[in-house]
Amino acid sequence: MAMPTVLRFGTGRRNGERKTADRPPQNKIFFILLAAPGIIWLALLFIVPFYDVFAIAGGRLNFLTESPVPVYNPLHWSHATLFTTWHDIFGVGSFALPIIWRTLWYTAVAAGLCVLIGYPAAYFVARFAGRRKALFLVLLIAPFWISYMMRMLAWIDLLQTNGYLNKLLGAVGLPGQTDWLGGKWYTVVLGLVYGYIPYLILVLYAGLDRIDGSLLEAGRDLGLSRARTFVKVTLPLSRQPILTGMLITVLPMLGDYFTNTLLSGTRGTAMIGNVIQGQLATNGFQGEGAVLSLLLLAVLVAPMIYYVRATARSAREAS
Repeated sequence: MAMPTVLRFGTGRRNGERKTADRPPQNKIFFILLAAPGIIWLALLFIVPFYDVFAIAGGRLNFLTESPVPVYNPLHWSHATLFTTWHDIFGVGSFALPIIWRTLWYTAVAAGLCVLIGYPAAYFVARFAGRRKALFLVLLIAPFWISYMMRMLAWIDLLQTNGYLNKLLGAVGLPGQTDWLGGKWYTVVLGLVYGYIPYLILVLYAGLDRIDGSLLEAGRDLGLSRARTFVKVTLPLSRQPILTGMLITVLPMLGDYFTNTLLSGTRGTAMIGNVIQGQLATNGFQGEGAVLSLLLLAVLVAPMIYYVRATARSAREAS
């Protein structure tokens, strides 16, 4: 008589299968030591100077030497410099508020032009470059090999009265004596576009290149034209890369002062970064410059928070 088969449901594991409980615990000291250089670097080159800005903003002024006296104890910080800066912005006869509005206007126009110019370029490289994609990527990265100052100086040679642009205009019969560097607002805006558009194009390319091609094919199979497929499929999927690229370009534009200094240098095109730079370089006004820079930083935190929340929302929707 055959014996019945007995099924045994044990807790044993196959040979070669590792037990999680047998794994050695992670060495926390190793990871702490691994992160220590970055933490020290961040503390010395960011946190300490950032706190020093607070100390100058809440400090006092040496009226003899007209130099700031930092106060590092928060309990002893003075609000006099904050009130003075607030009056310079919102008080009667304030000089900073028009400059702030001008900065927002320049940044909005420059950011819009960056998207209008950069999106088609990134879309072409991601979708139609083919075998030459590596070449186009090298061309997109090439501006990062040249410093921002050198690129702006190249624009000075291009836009000065006897520069190449006026020579080209004169050669085709147009007025060729335009003073492009004489305080023109559009020169500053185009300089901002030229300086920061490579960052936007790279971010847009990275996002567009990750879009699944089968989604575009599905849109075409459903009867959508190329234009409607772009509007209904590609553009919504590229919303997050556009937001990321705008954040990377808009934030430095708001604090930029070097572009206006080189391409205009007049008070009629001054941006908020020029005001901060001028106050920090003038004896007796370093405290106001520190307060103004902190206020600008507080304003910039808002779009950063929005970006983090939008990114988290997109990640939840994707999962």
